[in-house]
Amino acid sequence: MEPSASDSPERSAPDLLEVGHIRRPHGLRGEVFVQLTGDADARVAAGAEVLAGDETLVVERSRLASNGRRVVKFAQIADRTAAEKYTNVLLRGAPIDEADALWVHELIGARVVELDGTPRGICTGVLANPAADVLELDSGHLVPSNFVVSNIDGVVTVDTPDGLFDLDS
Repeated sequence: MEPSASDSPERSAPDLLEVGHIRRPHGLRGEVFVQLTGDADARVAAGAEVLAGDETLVVERSRLASNGRRVVKFAQIADRTAAEKYTNVLLRGAPIDEADALWVHELIGARVVELDGTPRGICTGVLANPAADVLELDSGHLVPSNFVVSNIDGVVTVDTPDGLFDLDS
C-alpha cells in the first residue's frame, strides 16, 4: 500500500507521509539500511527525495542486499561517521500519485460499505499482514484490503465473500 508523482518533499510537513526509517550504517562509504513502510520502490530510486527531520536527502543509488534488506546511498551522507548520525531517523515524503494505490491515511476514518451499499462500519486502523493488509472496522470486523473495490470521497466499497460479516468479532 504505497506509491510516484511529486516525490519532492518541498511541501509542508502535514502533507508528508511517513515512508520509512534509516536503520543503521552499512559499510564505510555512507550507505545505510533503509526500511520502507510501504512497497513503493520509487521512494529509493535514484533521484528520489525524502525528508529526514528537516533535511532533504537525495537518493544516489539503492540495492537489495543478499539478506533482502535495502541499502541506500544518499548524496548528503558521505561516510560511515555521517551515516551514524541518521540511525533510526524517520523518513517522510510527499504522496505519490498512483491510480490503484490504497493509502492508509485515506482509509482510516472512511465509511466501509458493501457493493450493494450495506454499511459495515468505519475504518479505524490498517493492520500489516503478509498476505494483504487488513482494514480494522469500528464494528470489530476485519476486512482484507484485497477485497477493496474503490475508495472514493471517504467511502470504501468492498466486495467480500459471503459470510465475512456474519462471523462474530
